[in-house]
Amino acid sequence: MREGEPSRTAWGAAVHRAVHPLLDDPVLFDDPLALPLLGVDRETLLADAPPRSRLRVFVALRHRFADQTLAAAYERGTRQCVVLGAGLDTIAYRNPHEDLRVFEVDFPATQAWKRERLDEAGIDPVATYVGVDFERDSLLERLRAGGFDVGAPAVFVWLGVVPYLTREAVRATLSAVATVPGAEVVLDHPGTDRDAAGEERLRRLAERVAAVGEELTPAWAPGEMTALLREVGFTDVDELPLPPGSGAHIVRARRPA
Repeated sequence: MREGEPSRTAWGAAVHRAVHPLLDDPVLFDDPLALPLLGVDRETLLADAPPRSRLRVFVALRHRFADQTLAAAYERGTRQCVVLGAGLDTIAYRNPHEDLRVFEVDFPATQAWKRERLDEAGIDPVATYVGVDFERDSLLERLRAGGFDVGAPAVFVWLGVVPYLTREAVRATLSAVATVPGAEVVLDHPGTDRDAAGEERLRRLAERVAAVGEELTPAWAPGEMTALLREVGFTDVDELPLPPGSGAHIVRARRPA
């Protein structure tokens, strides 16, 4: 991401969420706020969208999984959610529970841009915004300053971010999350277990994000993420089954309360 500028990949992810229920069948996830937040009319979005997109379906699937994880955690008593690298995510604004507090963590420039988008769309900015650079800042210190209770359970939603971070930053973030009693994290990452088609899709994605000033870091080897999660303190790690050879992974991990 270019210094001081909002993330353009956050825009792309929101486009996928907005277009998915309009073009794909079955609909895996419906985000009614994505289109208003983008501020682009439906016809313009559809004119630029391919009729089929594995990435679009993957984005929908990871968000559905995150929503399901949060709903289950709420039923167990969790009342905090942290969206890491929130971009134009809408969990906070679709949240039906007054007693569930949602923190959005991102670069200040991206957050300022999002606040403008929310204002133009007439969406109440109900999240607690916490500015963080994952490569430099202490996540828990920033969250604590924003009112996060480090002694209470929380769901951490970390979607579409790991592919852009160094291994050191990923480890530091997960290590911090794992200190929260009852913490649960949902994340996605690219893997090296890709077939030729998956390799080509990743190459095209790398070209697109490079064009807007962002860069993909090396993909993760099979089992590497699971090993890291267990090493930093998560005891329950599971992965959503996806087509073999896709190189796409959606992982959920929990630690005891």
